[in-house]
Amino acid sequence: MHTTSEGTHPRLADAGLLYLRVTGSVLVLLVHGLPKAMHYASQVAAIEDPLHIGKTLTLCFAIFGEVFCPLLMIAGIGTRVAALPILLITLMALAVVHRDWTLEQGQFAWMLLIIFGTVAIAGAGRYRISALLGSRSSTRGIRR
Repeated sequence: MHTTSEGTHPRLADAGLLYLRVTGSVLVLLVHGLPKAMHYASQVAAIEDPLHIGKTLTLCFAIFGEVFCPLLMIAGIGTRVAALPILLITLMALAVVHRDWTLEQGQFAWMLLIIFGTVAIAGAGRYRISALLGSRSSTRGIRR
């Protein structure tokens, strides 16, 4: 059994990345994404528009980032890129929409930044759809 210099097995690190990206994505999907998509009419009336691009476009971007991107993350498809909209939405929430929040009030958002920031840096790991399909990147040893 091969271990890294830290004494851990590489497959355990990959399992950790799988757990991190799937659980974080399911949380975003259930808590934020699906409620926005399922209650579109009431959400478009209530959503903040911090960039002044219109409530409809703001909500569509939020649904993209909180429904479509988590599904990509769960599958391990374009994981690093799929993490970016989630990070952007979370940063906007903390820096613009809820800038008066204390650390305690914003702890969920900070945890999302930690989870999806880690996945954006580390990638999906070995357990992803593209690895199962034998994509070129998995044959070159690149972890996405």
